[in-house]
Amino acid sequence: MKYIFKILIVLLSFQCAFSQESTIKEIDSLYKEDQFYLGVTYNLLGQKPDKLSQNGFSTGLHFGFINDMPLNENRNVALGVGLGVSINSFNQNLLIDKDNPGAFTYSLLDGNSTYSKNKFYRNLIELPIEFRWRTSTPTEYKFWRIYTGFKLGYIITSDSKFKGQPESIKYHNINDFNKLQYGLTLSAGYNTWNLYLYYGLNPIFSKDAVLNGNAIDINAIKVGLMFYVL
Repeated sequence: MKYIFKILIVLLSFQCAFSQESTIKEIDSLYKEDQFYLGVTYNLLGQKPDKLSQNGFSTGLHFGFINDMPLNENRNVALGVGLGVSINSFNQNLLIDKDNPGAFTYSLLDGNSTYSKNKFYRNLIELPIEFRWRTSTPTEYKFWRIYTGFKLGYIITSDSKFKGQPESIKYHNINDFNKLQYGLTLSAGYNTWNLYLYYGLNPIFSKDAVLNGNAIDINAIKVGLMFYVL
């Protein structure tokens, strides 16, 4: 997590410096807001089957650029469309392995299993689309905001890691993940600090991923903080 906090400190410092510099410039009647974003989340799994549980701390790091397009004369209502990157991990007790023909198999680790780590990772390119309301003005840099929207993502890399007995297991680019991910988003807060929520509308795994004869229909839920920079 250290590198995440370093990035936050740099961006927040940049925001403060930019705000101070902006006060001595002429008022921009065609201003835009919140062009860059950085988010840190705690990742949850929704719609879990019986006995599938999370353990440890599952994290997400999200950053990118959004083109802010004001829709009214006061420029406090806008549409945002952007491009970003999302890096996610999920610690849980779902073991991903392979059988002899090479197909992935799924089972649950129980209390008798000896292991120190079991997680999967997903890194995505994302397209956020937001409807934005805020209390900003051309001269006010601290304001309330509520941004609701939709986020479309495409998995570019994925991994699973198991560290335990009788042996450690690692797989790269798991084809049972749904490549296309999409969900609803909400950011709300004042000035620097904004609560963030993402709720996935489709499963993390494709129908090929089966646990005890049933499709694994878990979805991603992300709760955390979102930071914006001009």
